[in-house]
Amino acid sequence: MKMLLTLLLLGVVLVAAEEKYTTKYDNLDVDEILKSDRLFTNYFKCLIETGKCTPEGRELKKSLPDALKTECSKCSERQRSNTDKVIRFIIDNKPEEWKQLQTKFDPEDIYIKRYRAQATNAGIKI
Repeated sequence: MKMLLTLLLLGVVLVAAEEKYTTKYDNLDVDEILKSDRLFTNYFKCLIETGKCTPEGRELKKSLPDALKTECSKCSERQRSNTDKVIRFIIDNKPEEWKQLQTKFDPEDIYIKRYRAQATNAGIKI
């Protein structure tokens, strides 16, 4: 019985560990991307499927729909921090791109409605 409980607990830990997004791109310099129109545009085009994707762009595009659905529950702290920084930047500096991202990833305004109060509390005007 003790062995079975130990195996079950180990299984839960392994499943929980697998339910996180990869952290191999967590050290990507988001500030550098946001400062560079060329880099920003490349990532943006990747997300809206009008340009090529880097490996980290592909990973972001793959994870983004799930992160929206699960309130970033599988994100690392660094990913949460970078997400906040990127969203603030796009809303404040790239309103047309923000509209395109909303159209692509939230065409029915499900997530904008869900996260509006959190955004307001964080000082983000959406």
